[in-house]
Amino acid sequence: MDRLDREILGILQQDARISYRDLGVRVGLSANATADRVRRMRRDGVIRAFTVVVDPAADTAGGLVVFIDLTLRQDTTNEEFERQVAKLPGITEVVHVTGQYDYLVRARAADPAALDGLLRRLKLEAGVAQSSTRIALRAATRAAPR
Repeated sequence: MDRLDREILGILQQDARISYRDLGVRVGLSANATADRVRRMRRDGVIRAFTVVVDPAADTAGGLVVFIDLTLRQDTTNEEFERQVAKLPGITEVVHVTGQYDYLVRARAADPAALDGLLRRLKLEAGVAQSSTRIALRAATRAAPR
């Protein structure tokens, strides 16, 4: 994947129904060249479905996709944590869960140093007492095309 492929994916993630003509105008390609790139990315499994579900491993320049299990400090409320975590960059999903941890966070970090910075900010700014982090290596399942 090159810069244009990543740009096309970004636009499709915002509006998967955009026409090839309009998409091509936005990235500086003809409608046919844009359609060829989209078809190639679908054939290669980069775009998994019409809803544009992108395999995290397909764009290695996008950084790490991580899952972080979090336990809050006793003096931190759920509402305060949720307000603070919404301000942090790279976090794509926050789920209140049952079990050993209080929350499961899905995030993207450019590299291990950026992940370290995110974890430090979660503890300093969002009231996290404990965390356990897993890095996504690849997606084991694919969404069925619609």
